[in-house]
Amino acid sequence: MDFEFTEDQNLLADAVQKFMATRYGSEQRRAVLKLPGAWSREVWSSLTEIGLVGLLVPAEQGGLGSGPVETMLAMNAFGAGILLEPYWSSAVHATVLLRKLGGPQAAKLLESLATGERIAAVAHAEPGARYDFGRVATTARKTAGGWSLSGAKAVVLGAGAADTLLVSARVGSGDGLSVFAVPRALGGVRTREYLAIDGRGAADVTLEDATVHGDALLGSEGAGRAALDDAYDVALAALCADAVGSMKALLEATGKYLQTREQFGQPIGKFQALQHRMADMLIHFEQAKSMAYLAAMQCESPDARERRRTLSAAKALIGQAARFIGQQAVQLHGGMGMADELDVSHHFRRLTAMELTFGDTDHHLENFVALGR
Repeated sequence: MDFEFTEDQNLLADAVQKFMATRYGSEQRRAVLKLPGAWSREVWSSLTEIGLVGLLVPAEQGGLGSGPVETMLAMNAFGAGILLEPYWSSAVHATVLLRKLGGPQAAKLLESLATGERIAAVAHAEPGARYDFGRVATTARKTAGGWSLSGAKAVVLGAGAADTLLVSARVGSGDGLSVFAVPRALGGVRTREYLAIDGRGAADVTLEDATVHGDALLGSEGAGRAALDDAYDVALAALCADAVGSMKALLEATGKYLQTREQFGQPIGKFQALQHRMADMLIHFEQAKSMAYLAAMQCESPDARERRRTLSAAKALIGQAARFIGQQAVQLHGGMGMADELDVSHHFRRLTAMELTFGDTDHHLENFVALGR
């Protein structure tokens, strides 16, 4: 695929790559892993200072007002550096959801996200729903001064770092979904925090009569489903870009290892069988990269059916490529491939987590077929 970036987009990509290379190397990331919640507020402040946290925030709310292609370029670099901070969950998923919901309260939250004052996480998926994101049992009941929310949310990425949870809930017995801004420290909100397989922070959230003010409702009552779906699509494309960045780093690390590891008096990269395996990895990577480009270009297409079919195709192919490249990289490194001291093992875990996030490969293959009927 021939894809030319603008000068501004190339400058953005260079800036993010430079940041990751100079300020988020392996030693810095391992230090972050030891911090509570496995994220650094200092790193978050640095991302804010160079404008990346507000990349998708509209200019009217103090952000850069960029789009999916710029997000893809940033996520490529973050994937290559295995960024642990909640960028994808807050600066992409939550930010896009707030943009789609609209309204004065959402605008205020976007302003605070752009300045780094606040971090947000989308609490939408529920226990037992698997990948059915329309299956929401959490309820919101009107009270004299606002709303009372009760329910449970599962695997909320970035929840431990978030100040605000964007919680989906049903009001009454209707089919529509509403979204509420809920302070994580609010009474009635409990979070069980843990680290996901790739080291990023996540949490299960329980709401027990958590009472919020009336202005906590974002957008119109019962009209949140479209915004949730649209934000899901943009976040899914960003997730694909993150995986492509991680796969590229794995390819480079594996190629370097094959040129330096010697056996029988010569680098093992000279063995034809291993060259064939590297060639297969490169083919998978190029296919995945092309699909990530396509996902970025289509994730905001007005044709919802075709958009979601394209995104499912991208997620399925990238999921397959991630598994193949990850497994091959580990095998070609031998027993060292899973050693914590090597970034290879961290990339492998990152790609494994990616393949399961927002629907695994089988789910998206089924979705792709179903939408094509």
